Amino acid sequence: MSNRGHLTAVITTVLGATLGGLLIWRVYRTQKKKLPSIQKVTAAVEASQSVDKGFTTEEYQYTKPLQWVENKVKAVACLTTLSPPLVQIPSPEQLLGVKPVMVSSEEEWQQLWPLMQKELEVFPVLGLDCEWVSVKGQASAVSLLQMASYSGLCVLVRLLAFRSGQHPFPLSLMEVLRDPHILKVGVGCYEDGKRLARDYGLSLSCTVDLRYLALRQRQATVNNGLSLKSLAADLLNIFLDKSLELRCSDWEADQLTLEQMTYAARDAQVSVALFFHLIGLCSNASPASSGGSAYAELAARCQGLVDVPFKGRAGGDGDDKSADRERRRRLRKPPTHESPESGDQQVPDPRKNNKRKPLGVGYSARKSPLYDNCFLHAPDGQPLCTCDKKKAKWYLDKGIGVLQSEDPFIVRLLFEPSGRPDSQQDYYLTAKENLCVVCGKEDSYIRKNIVPHEYRRHFPTEMKDHNSHDILLLCTSCHGASNVHDGFLKQQLADEFAAPQGCEEGVRLLEDPDRRRVRSAARALLNAGDGLPAQRQEELGAIIKGFFNMNEKEDLKAEALEQAAGLETRIFNEAYIPHGLKVVRIHAKLGLRGLMDLERRWRQHFLTTMLPRHLPPLWSVDHNHSKFLRKYGEDFPVQLN
Repeated sequence: MSNRGHLTAVITTVLGATLGGLLIWRVYRTQKKKLPSIQKVTAAVEASQSVDKGFTTEEYQYTKPLQWVENKVKAVACLTTLSPPLVQIPSPEQLLGVKPVMVSSEEEWQQLWPLMQKELEVFPVLGLDCEWVSVKGQASAVSLLQMASYSGLCVLVRLLAFRSGQHPFPLSLMEVLRDPHILKVGVGCYEDGKRLARDYGLSLSCTVDLRYLALRQRQATVNNGLSLKSLAADLLNIFLDKSLELRCSDWEADQLTLEQMTYAARDAQVSVALFFHLIGLCSNASPASSGGSAYAELAARCQGLVDVPFKGRAGGDGDDKSADRERRRRLRKPPTHESPESGDQQVPDPRKNNKRKPLGVGYSARKSPLYDNCFLHAPDGQPLCTCDKKKAKWYLDKGIGVLQSEDPFIVRLLFEPSGRPDSQQDYYLTAKENLCVVCGKEDSYIRKNIVPHEYRRHFPTEMKDHNSHDILLLCTSCHGASNVHDGFLKQQLADEFAAPQGCEEGVRLLEDPDRRRVRSAARALLNAGDGLPAQRQEELGAIIKGFFNMNEKEDLKAEALEQAAGLETRIFNEAYIPHGLKVVRIHAKLGLRGLMDLERRWRQHFLTTMLPRHLPPLWSVDHNHSKFLRKYGEDFPVQLN
């Protein structure tokens, strides 16, 4: 029994070791089989990432972009099945790191469009720019249209391929350009829209010029001007290559170089980055801010600036004649500056003291003193107020006053005045010096309305009596500086009370989209003519015939085309309320106290920003306020002018 027991133990040990070895071997084989699949996934990821890296221009233009788009569309489709992450706005450097995609046909655009739609659903904003060729100072049709989304995805659309009739314009491309709920941002984008309408009949709407946003932001430090290159350098610390060789290169070449494509894409990508920087949108945004309210949130930060041509120096208003004048000026000088038509002109920041034109130059100083310090007295000899000599002599000429003294010039009235001062410590009884109340300069000065006229003009008559308290003397330089500070407060009021200011024409006159579409169609037919595909010519002709109620079979005459091309597209906005009136109305809802708060705010603003050292005696931010309340009462019905 003992030998059999030992034998059983040995057999059991051998079998256990064998089974254990088999189990370990199987586990090892299983793990080894899994490794290739993991390596394959890693390799696939690396391969997909390598699509965005270096390659030749020919591969980049015609092979890789389509593969890249397909991969991106699949990636987006996979992400939509997961829980939505926080939307992150890439940094400017990350935006510029995204390679552009070239589109030369309807098929290529359709492959890209699903991804573009996904991008616009997050943030409905596109950085936009155009390139064209100039021959002997004359600009030809737009050659390249650049559009960049918030993530840096940039589409380069070669428009000449569509113009020659090789491909029809994709409907989704035309719709995204004229979509009133997708912001198109850039420098000179409104003028680019005019070119697209003239050359191709494409309608571009909802544009915002970044130069307006830069001037509106008080925190924006702009030292070198308002061109795209200067804004990128000052605000984003990004250098844009604007060399003459690139800007004036052949944008109609059969194959664009990698340098050309990078140059074109960076303009659109930097425009998006500047837009987010100027409106103060942080790099991380919650999903709530990227939903249906995304456009409303972005548009609110651009209030009053949508579809407004930039009006600055050097023909920056987008007017064709101004652009022609600027082009002729550039031809007379060495071509070292950016083209004004591309929106890259150097517009000096008006907040800065330019060496060639110091702040205040151009103001017309007074030829005579403002204060004559003549006095009017009541019949019993009580001082009433000071006035100028012309008014004092008027009482003498009418025989209703007598001269009491020559120096000082005092006229005693022969009738009982309508009102008398509450005390002899009254602002209007003090003599005032003819000098700048800020710096004390005496040789040149100009009147300054402390409460700007655009607000004061709407005040009730009761609050406009004796308003000379808010008219002070400033030298031309201090007057210019004060006006700059006033602009900041006006913008603050505009933001607080949803009362856009500064670009009144863009609010008073609305752009009629139907009339604009008719005018664009007529201009496209007149300029492009037979260069457009026959189907496109029929579509444009139908738009014009429908507007003039013409028969579809009737031929479109040259007179009708000329009339449509010169059509006025702006209509008066009957709901328009000027900035000043809207601000005053809101304050007037609180009665006299509300209007006095507005008045006090402007007076305190002047004291805080200008630090005047020579104010007249008894000048006060609460001037006449207690008198108004005592005379008219808290419940006085305010009637605005």
